[in-house]
Amino acid sequence: MSNPRALANQKLYHARILIDAWQDALQAQQIASSTLQQAFGLAICDYLAGAYGWFLLEIAQPPEMPAAPPRRCADLPAVAQGRVVPPEILEFQQLEGEAWLAQILDPVFGPAAASPAGLPMKSPSNLALVSEQGFSPGEAERWHARLGDLFERMSDSLDEY
Repeated sequence: MSNPRALANQKLYHARILIDAWQDALQAQQIASSTLQQAFGLAICDYLAGAYGWFLLEIAQPPEMPAAPPRRCADLPAVAQGRVVPPEILEFQQLEGEAWLAQILDPVFGPAAASPAGLPMKSPSNLALVSEQGFSPGEAERWHARLGDLFERMSDSLDEY
């Protein structure tokens, strides 16, 4: 199995490919933007959440790596007795409360949010589901950049240990 940092970087790369493809599709103007949002939004969030989870594992260094990454800090394996929670994990715990990261990690509140009644919304002229969040490639790009910056900064401190 690849190391968690490599898997995090791979997921970031895949998200970048989808963001670029979304922007290209919007420029082509052949498909409604709301449909493109559905097609790309959740997939991008899934890749970003996967990158986040793999990076959490890189920091936590559990004795056994799970087959799939955790979704949040609370999903990490317990810290071994006698070890302290790394400060990077504590920082991520705080960041999970911020809107941008919460939206990545919880698609219910992210780009595919449902209507107030909990049901997906339909546009009268389009049978595709419509999100009320205004999620865009620009927003996805900002999230991608923020995660990338955090990973880079934290990687530098991890490499110093």
